[in-house]
Amino acid sequence: MIENVIEFFKNLPAKSCTTCGKEIEEQHECYSNKCEECNVI
Repeated sequence: MIENVIEFFKNLPAKSCTTCGKEIEEQHECYSNKCEECNVI
């Protein structure tokens, strides 16, 4: 069961910033939808 959860998170597609469209490289499973640069603005 744990392996299935790990595989699920590994296979999530990369998220894109909703402001600039840049791919958010880390934490694809997080709730944030802005990259660090746009999140500061």
